[in-house]
Amino acid sequence: MRIDELPVRKGRGREEFFVKRELVIVLDFGGQYNQLVARRVRECNVYCEIYSYKTNIEKIKAMNPKGIILTGGPNSCYEPGAPTYSSELFNLGVPVLGLCYGAQLMMQVLGGTVARAGVREYGKTEVLLDKTQSKIFKNVQEKTICWMSHFDSIFKAAPGFEITAHTADCPVAAAENEEKGLYAIQFHPEVLHTEEGTKMLSNFVKNVCGCSGDWRMDSFVEESIRQIRKRVGDGKVLCALSGGVDSSVAAVLLSKAVGEQLTCVFVDHGLLRKNEGDEVEAVFGPAGSYDLNFIRVNAQQRFYGKLAGVSEPERKRKIIGEEFIRVFEEEAKKIGTVDFLVQGTIYPDVVESGLGGESAVIKSHHNVGGLPDYVDFKEIIEPLRDLFKDEVRKAGLELGIPEYLVYRQPFPGPGLGVRIIGEVTAEKVRIVQDADAIYREEIEHAGLSRNIGQYFAALTNMQSVGVMGDERTYDYAVALRAVNTIDFMTAEAADIPYEVLQKVMSRIINEVKGVNRVLYDLTSKPPGTIELE
Repeated sequence: MRIDELPVRKGRGREEFFVKRELVIVLDFGGQYNQLVARRVRECNVYCEIYSYKTNIEKIKAMNPKGIILTGGPNSCYEPGAPTYSSELFNLGVPVLGLCYGAQLMMQVLGGTVARAGVREYGKTEVLLDKTQSKIFKNVQEKTICWMSHFDSIFKAAPGFEITAHTADCPVAAAENEEKGLYAIQFHPEVLHTEEGTKMLSNFVKNVCGCSGDWRMDSFVEESIRQIRKRVGDGKVLCALSGGVDSSVAAVLLSKAVGEQLTCVFVDHGLLRKNEGDEVEAVFGPAGSYDLNFIRVNAQQRFYGKLAGVSEPERKRKIIGEEFIRVFEEEAKKIGTVDFLVQGTIYPDVVESGLGGESAVIKSHHNVGGLPDYVDFKEIIEPLRDLFKDEVRKAGLELGIPEYLVYRQPFPGPGLGVRIIGEVTAEKVRIVQDADAIYREEIEHAGLSRNIGQYFAALTNMQSVGVMGDERTYDYAVALRAVNTIDFMTAEAADIPYEVLQKVMSRIINEVKGVNRVLYDLTSKPPGTIELE
């Protein structure tokens, strides 16, 4: 793996580490699958980052990318005010791949014709290759199933382009100018419904862009440890340890890099899963198997007080995030001079907080958009900031963290604060803790835990009339959530056997005081998020 010097990236009063490597850039035009493009490229062992289409051409040149991918988007490229880019992008000498809207924009800018299609294509569509020897279609079947989602079509390819694929209703399903390294694809190779989509993306980044495919977790871990050690020197480091997958991997990574210079502070804010505070201390505390300077702060009442009367989810996130930082500052003062704060921020946190591409702010994560404007640390280290969740787990295994910790259920930084709809109270926390514990226990007993991306119980703000023991009740409804997901950027509701759901429902209603209804959430992401909030 060819890695240069580790620079420091600055912004919002923080400094972050990242390792230079072969880079493919995704320019985001606002489509729903944009994070998937980056994820699929990384599956080809090629590093990829997302930027807005508004990114200045000089900044793109400075990043020296091996390739550029233009994503889909909801607009018509020929309409006034539609997202666009100058023709200079296509004359950098860097290969460019346009997908859906990106393909149409490439044709429009370079002199082709794009207009409203007579027949709108949506869903699985048979694509017929006109040029099977195309670099991007190497080893792709002549007839292949792809995912279409467009109401505009390319009616005339730009000068210098050769049509390389079509469908029954789309005359230009793909086109290319091989000499200039420009490729346009009308369909979406990034979604799993396109049967040979990953192969096409791999062909682009390797056959066209010439990437070596050396983005691997063993190299990432090794270089991260070396560069963190170099950057930190003899400084003191404070790690925000929640016990979740992300912060645990970050803590062990820093421990291997700087050893006793690291202190891990675990804040029990009273919004953890049932018994989780004690479980975290058992693993990472003095009696655990890791050589960490571990401090537990019991701050339950402090957080409950701050959240009293607050029901809006974004405000709850910001309150919890700021209170986290204030607790860390207080603990740092007890330790002495602390130079660095470590957080387990991951790439989906960044994207959903509106700091990547054209994504709107979905929700502020306490370790990204939820941070207060001022923090009393010289630098903030986020060693996992560029990784998706499954990449974080691979890094954890490379670090020697046991599988049962690496694959534990994901848990949001604000904890149950965002799994309780409406105001947070100690009583509501008890209800959702007990319900969630039962749910997770039954999923484990059914042997489903490793087959579901994430599952948990949330407490709705709805109370309704019920009958228990021939008496009228007026209690809460608990919502069960379970999703299948690869990258946590998109998700579908898991198909849990009805008998398992029935058992969970029966146990929750019989064993958890204050609940008389249990619901199952079928919403996918998008349009919903994984958390209920």
